[in-house]
Amino acid sequence: MVNVAILGVGNIAAAHIAGYLKFPERCKIVALVDIDMEKAHGRNREFSLNAHVYSNIAELRAKQLVDVVSICTPPFTHRDLAVECLSAGIHVVCEKPMASSLEESDDMLSAQRKSGALLSVVTNNRYLTPVVALKKVIDSGLAGKILHATVNSYWWRGFVYYDLWWRGTWEKEGGGCTLNHGVHHIDMFQWLMGMPSSVTSTLANLAHGNAEVEDYSVSIFRYPDNRIGVVSASVVHHGEEQQMIFQCENARISYPWAVYASTAKPNGFPVRNTELEEKLTAVYESVDALSYEGHLGQIDNFLSAVEGKGSVLSDGMEGRKTLELISAVYQSGTTGKEVRLPLSKEDPFYSREGILGNAIHFHEKSGSREYSPKG
Repeated sequence: MVNVAILGVGNIAAAHIAGYLKFPERCKIVALVDIDMEKAHGRNREFSLNAHVYSNIAELRAKQLVDVVSICTPPFTHRDLAVECLSAGIHVVCEKPMASSLEESDDMLSAQRKSGALLSVVTNNRYLTPVVALKKVIDSGLAGKILHATVNSYWWRGFVYYDLWWRGTWEKEGGGCTLNHGVHHIDMFQWLMGMPSSVTSTLANLAHGNAEVEDYSVSIFRYPDNRIGVVSASVVHHGEEQQMIFQCENARISYPWAVYASTAKPNGFPVRNTELEEKLTAVYESVDALSYEGHLGQIDNFLSAVEGKGSVLSDGMEGRKTLELISAVYQSGTTGKEVRLPLSKEDPFYSREGILGNAIHFHEKSGSREYSPKG
């Protein structure tokens, strides 16, 4: 039986708690940790956990033996909490983004290697049947080489969203919509498309005058083999349309699933290739529905790894790749220059100090709530 502690009981913690509760024969949530003790006790009652409640990790370490922690706190806390737990041999599931900087993520990876404890960074969309099926279609080669891809990570958040004390600041949140919303699709895109060789970006704050950070970004990812990706992240899009479209040599395929294939007439104009569409759809539909999806799927995988029954699919290195892409977006959007990958330790956006010293400030915080009523 694996003993689990939840660090931070805000909105996203509910997904972790529900995930662990799905496997009562494999794990038990024995502790909740949060600076807001009232909220922590509320979570305890909400899920009927009968767990111990602590105000900080020092109390937990002193009084409670745990095997696994889920870190669900704001991004600026991830590195210190993860390093402390990993160094003590405690396995860690860390919410996205992995950390506030590449330097911090490297500290986490170093602690993981030294201790041998397991580290998983949440990439819950990789554990969705449609995404797994799309990857199988891409890997099949039927659609041909990817030529161009479009990623729209579109969300909408009202003005008061950034009134929460830690949101909307480079110091505490680490960035805006690219880091904290677009991370979902940027991670999926990196998993499907691989790492680019350069990034060129534009950042903007269009509607949130109470935030230092961006509420919109658009980036061009260039790949060594001349593929191009255009990646947009936003919290100003009503309707929150989210999609990834891959224009390949032989067909267009996308998430959510859609397919369109063309061949050329003698004059070069297109004619629809329904035969290829049927073949691509058959590959897509050949993927069986996953037993567990989203956070539940990732927690199932992580528990299996802790039990010695497999490896962590979304490990710290995968989390670092996504963070490196986002760091490059911020460096390019701030400097107005193309950024080559991989980033080095000398790059201004490698460290937290470099980010705080160089990142563009669109506005200063104009309001602040200590806690959010819903996380």
